[in-house]
Amino acid sequence: MRYVIIGAGAVGGTIGVRLAEAGHDVTLVARGAHLDAIRQRGLTLRQPEREQTARLPAVDRPGDRPLPADTVLVLTVKSQDTAGALVAWADAPVAGGGTAGERLPLFTAQNGVANEPAALRLFAEVHPVCVWLPATHLEPGVVVANGHPHPGMLHLGRYPTGSDAVDRAVAADLTGAGFVAPVRDDVMRWKYGKLLANLGNGLQALLGRDIPDDLAGRVRAEAEAVLAAAGIAHTNRAEEVAERGDLVQHRPVGGAERPGGSTWQSLARGAGSAEADHLNGEIVLLGRLHGVPTPANAAVQVAVRRAVRERIPAGGFPLAELTKMIG
Repeated sequence: MRYVIIGAGAVGGTIGVRLAEAGHDVTLVARGAHLDAIRQRGLTLRQPEREQTARLPAVDRPGDRPLPADTVLVLTVKSQDTAGALVAWADAPVAGGGTAGERLPLFTAQNGVANEPAALRLFAEVHPVCVWLPATHLEPGVVVANGHPHPGMLHLGRYPTGSDAVDRAVAADLTGAGFVAPVRDDVMRWKYGKLLANLGNGLQALLGRDIPDDLAGRVRAEAEAVLAAAGIAHTNRAEEVAERGDLVQHRPVGGAERPGGSTWQSLARGAGSAEADHLNGEIVLLGRLHGVPTPANAAVQVAVRRAVRERIPAGGFPLAELTKMIG
């Protein structure tokens, strides 16, 4: 199978380089300075044990030529960029007739749970991926992946439930590329569990690493109450720790620890957007639908948007201001 990685940032860049190293045909999709750097110098992947630079085809949109029928699309953009990426690729022609949305599998290797229903509007075959992959993208043309001994664990399945031969084939390719890739019939249950963990991304982006335990606990407690009211199943911390074990540990790269998660990176890069509306905002949405108050998550959501708009540095939002917003 051939792979098109739509969003060659931290997660997509790591997956793309590792698959290419394992002998697979990989095309990267990027934009701006990152795309220019990949085209000029290749994509450099720095890991705890080594550094490598892959010279891979890189584009910013589908080309005029039809995509091969054995192409797998892997969507790795942030959730706020999903709608644009889906529209850009859904109508891409496929060799032998039809479009990508009609014929090609789309794997959503993204945080949050809103990407899958959005994708199913345009793609017939949607495969959620629960991503445990500690990586960072701050510099054009460079991705740093801190996972060791495996770069990441990627749970695969079909949306809304089940799994199929495509999942097993992609899981085999990912395993051959060094990842841990279990196939799950209940992959969305794992993604909702990951959503609970990702609610702290906004807090870290706003406050840095010095997050009061009671504040982090309140954000998660609101979410657990919301999921219970909505009747949505999710994994718990003990189950996730047992599954991950020592398979994906955080190790320094070049003597440096990972500086921050995905939302922190968006603020640090001045990306102009962040994913809190699809993480904490998912909890706010469900809370409003099911009559469960979510003031802490709503405040984080609004504060992250403000930090983006006012270009407040990552970790630079005043704790007292956030506390006041929560009420």
